[in-house]
Amino acid sequence: MSAVLMPKPWYREPWVWFVIGLPLTAVVASFVTLALALRSDDGVVAEDYYKRGLAINEQLGRSAEAVRLGLVATIELEGVQPQERIRLRLSGKEAVPLEAAIKLRLVNPGRSSGDRVAVLARTGEGDAFNAEYVGAWGDAAPVSDRVAWRVVVEGQSWRIDGDAGAVGGATSLRLAAVKPQ
Repeated sequence: MSAVLMPKPWYREPWVWFVIGLPLTAVVASFVTLALALRSDDGVVAEDYYKRGLAINEQLGRSAEAVRLGLVATIELEGVQPQERIRLRLSGKEAVPLEAAIKLRLVNPGRSSGDRVAVLARTGEGDAFNAEYVGAWGDAAPVSDRVAWRVVVEGQSWRIDGDAGAVGGATSLRLAAVKPQ
């Protein structure tokens, strides 16, 4: 006697579920994507995007002016905590602009509340190609000493910026104006 093989029902075949499962997964994923898109707010990236673009062009112009003057800033920091003293020597290939005060910023890339800002006053020392400024950090939120700071030195018509790495305790930095990219 020969045994008759009965075919398995279709729902017991693994390849059927594989063929059905792939498109079904894509449909479910598209509904999840649709739900996320409807629940989130796209919003405008910036309301004043045009003004911000103009400000970027102005910053590039100020950086180019610093390159033209050949400005180099040597900064001596007692530290980065509030009220710690700063001394900045500014030198240039051309005459250094006569400014009563300049702004020094340490920009914290991770937390804007951790930024450090100091307005430095010009001392009487220096000549046409060199100027010295002193000041102290203003109040700011405490940060760890392991922050890779971005340093920005700004006058009215020029700007020097660069990376300082981790600054903690007494530190000396040197920034030279480089052509903006």
